[in-house]
Amino acid sequence: MTTMCGLLAFFSARGDAAAHRDNIAGALECLHHRGPDETGVEVVGDASGRYADGVFAHKRLAIIDVALSHEPLPYANGRYLLTFNGEIYNYIELREELAREFGAQFATAGDGEVIVAGYHYWGEQVLTRLRGMFAFVIWDRQERRAFGARDYFGIKPMHYLETADGLYLASEKKALLPFAHSNYEGDAGIDTANLSHYLTLQYVPEPGTLHKGINRIGSGEYLTWTPGGRIEVRRWYRPVFRPTPVSDEQKLYHEIRETLRESVRMHMRSDVPVGSFLSSGIDSTAVVALAREFNPNILTFTVGYDVPGYSEIDVAQESARHLDVTTIPTKIGPQDMIDALPKIVWHLDDPVADPALVPLYFVAKKAAEHVTVVLSGEGADEFFGGYTIYREPLSLGSVNGLPGGVQKGLRAVSKAIPQGVKGKSFLERGTTPIEQRYYGNARMFTEEEKQHLLRRYDPSVRYTDVTAPIYAECTELDDVTKMQYVDLYTWLRGDILVKADRISMAHSLEVRVPFLDRAVFDVAAPSRWT
Repeated sequence: MTTMCGLLAFFSARGDAAAHRDNIAGALECLHHRGPDETGVEVVGDASGRYADGVFAHKRLAIIDVALSHEPLPYANGRYLLTFNGEIYNYIELREELAREFGAQFATAGDGEVIVAGYHYWGEQVLTRLRGMFAFVIWDRQERRAFGARDYFGIKPMHYLETADGLYLASEKKALLPFAHSNYEGDAGIDTANLSHYLTLQYVPEPGTLHKGINRIGSGEYLTWTPGGRIEVRRWYRPVFRPTPVSDEQKLYHEIRETLRESVRMHMRSDVPVGSFLSSGIDSTAVVALAREFNPNILTFTVGYDVPGYSEIDVAQESARHLDVTTIPTKIGPQDMIDALPKIVWHLDDPVADPALVPLYFVAKKAAEHVTVVLSGEGADEFFGGYTIYREPLSLGSVNGLPGGVQKGLRAVSKAIPQGVKGKSFLERGTTPIEQRYYGNARMFTEEEKQHLLRRYDPSVRYTDVTAPIYAECTELDDVTKMQYVDLYTWLRGDILVKADRISMAHSLEVRVPFLDRAVFDVAAPSRWT
């Protein structure tokens, strides 16, 4: 298969899915940008033939096994039906393992069939064997059971909505809105708590959205549903940091480099051209440096503003010359940004107040003129502690290491210092526990400001509603690693990966992220420099 794509699935609570086919097919068209190569819509019944249990709808962007692997994809004489968005990079190895251990048969040469075959033989444990990015839904006609899952770090999206008619799942929220609007009156179904969170965090945190009733399967989670039953969402993967002192820096460097090299190699598996983004940053430059080992002619793409001092193009071009690769630059001006903004907002579904959306939109557009797949450097900062804000616990050590009574006194002093006076912020932050101080890489409005912005401000809705459960999972970690862990569950999947997916797919372009690989995380998790 593969397939970057847009998927939309409906499972009927009454066994009357056929009556919903045309509405599902119509809603699917708003996902055409995710998969312009092929459309598939199929009604699926149970094994007895008495019920029309579901409708599978799919928009395909063909990447691997272009001629075959049409979706929805059947397996085991039609017992299962799969619709899939993503890439399984170790699909060749898994095919061989399934054939060797179980005698598994395959009708395609793609990676999607590996998922459903693995589910047949391994059940839910297939998830732990997949190396890649994915969001998929499997319907088991024999058990009358839906099984949907997302990848380890939430690279690919999956939204769901349950109504009296049944369960809907989709790659983007916009495909579910026609079925959600009929359930709410008056306020258009706006989730005011998530609106408040957005105004603080600059994105809507998972698992919710700005619409009541429409949620997201979280990263590393799966969902099950049967007619007449209830939705069950469970976590199948939780990243665990294990910071330990590093005594041999060269050994660690070699291990990280070789693991990332292997990840890049596997991420370049494709039957269509693969390029790479190239910015002035270390992460994308490292990816390109490794990618050129496997394709010396790889095309790279960079973007900048038509304003001196605000462009990454010069640095990216210097890196490209050093690496001996071709880079294709794109410059954008004020009018370009104004013209693109409505399109960007439409593709996002829920708002993301990140100015990096604009240059990403244009560099993705340019890349799509030359290739179908690009590599990118998302995840490097979260895995390896690259954000400058991660230095804050070290800079505040002279204060937050003091006895509690002394900190309490300094906190009182900070309150007496007028706003804007040097030292006030330092004392405030240094005497505030990390759990109350840090809630991600960006923040927009204070609680006082939100009182003036919102008609129905609710003081009981706080950012700690989002972060407290995450901090509770990492109490044993040091403050820097706690910040990384929080960012994995908030900033990374709420901002970074949302914009990477939506904006690349706006141009029918697949973005692959070699840093966000399970093997890369495993080598990053224990890293701590002495």
